[in-house]
Amino acid sequence: MHFETRYFSKSDEDLAAHWLLFRENKIVTLNDKLQFTPSEIKTYKFEENLIRCQQIEGLNGHLLNVAELSQETIVPGEMTCVNLRQLLGKVPDELFFLAGKASQLLFWDSTHQFCSRCGGQTENKYDERAKICPACGLVNYPRISPAIIVAIIKGHDILLAKGSRFQGGFYSVLAGFVEPGETFEECVQREVGEEVGIKVKNIKYFGSQPWPFPDSLMVGFTAEYASGDINIDNKEIIDAGWFTSESLPLIPKAGSIARRLIDWFVESQDKLEKPIGDIKEHL
Repeated sequence: MHFETRYFSKSDEDLAAHWLLFRENKIVTLNDKLQFTPSEIKTYKFEENLIRCQQIEGLNGHLLNVAELSQETIVPGEMTCVNLRQLLGKVPDELFFLAGKASQLLFWDSTHQFCSRCGGQTENKYDERAKICPACGLVNYPRISPAIIVAIIKGHDILLAKGSRFQGGFYSVLAGFVEPGETFEECVQREVGEEVGIKVKNIKYFGSQPWPFPDSLMVGFTAEYASGDINIDNKEIIDAGWFTSESLPLIPKAGSIARRLIDWFVESQDKLEKPIGDIKEHL
């Protein structure tokens, strides 16, 4: 279905749509609810404090306003400003990734106010989701940064690593951004070699997931260990090792593709350990 891109204009129709609000890179919630009704927007006079606003298609197919409030906006006591990551696994996936899309678009909007070629102030391009420079005509679309994430299997073990940027001390599968001129498979080989010093083979596509922190698209793969010993880079990775499905360390929360890859590994090991008769019953 084609969805026509629209931009907020403070018309009666626009104000009547439901809202997702952000302030200082955090999403605003009201009594643990993410979406604000038009009456709530008017009650709190939020439309007077908008820095930027765009529109997307909501879960019900209707228009949804996504807006950033100024830093000076006073948030009432019954509201909270929450880091979007904290909502992962706590709200339905559809709502989390809708909020993620909203956050990503607002980030793009805020970082493309001026033309990167001539320095002129940009405008919204009304026939598509883009920014255009009236002075030189340069068009910029929402940025998407592709990254790979890979589960590496060695026999009955999976390779998990602790990243230097990870908070909470959890371990996860390896990931990294794709470089210009690089295929996803080449990126897998390079990132694995750089971060833990081993080689992999039989790289297979697993799935993908938008990751709005701030603008990534995570493309997941599985791979088999080929050769080499673990030799961490001590920059992005501070520890790594092989783990069985029964000896996993602290791992990411449910909802992320990293967790889906680890869950896939655990489920594959469970199937291997079942008697043949039990496996046939599930075929």
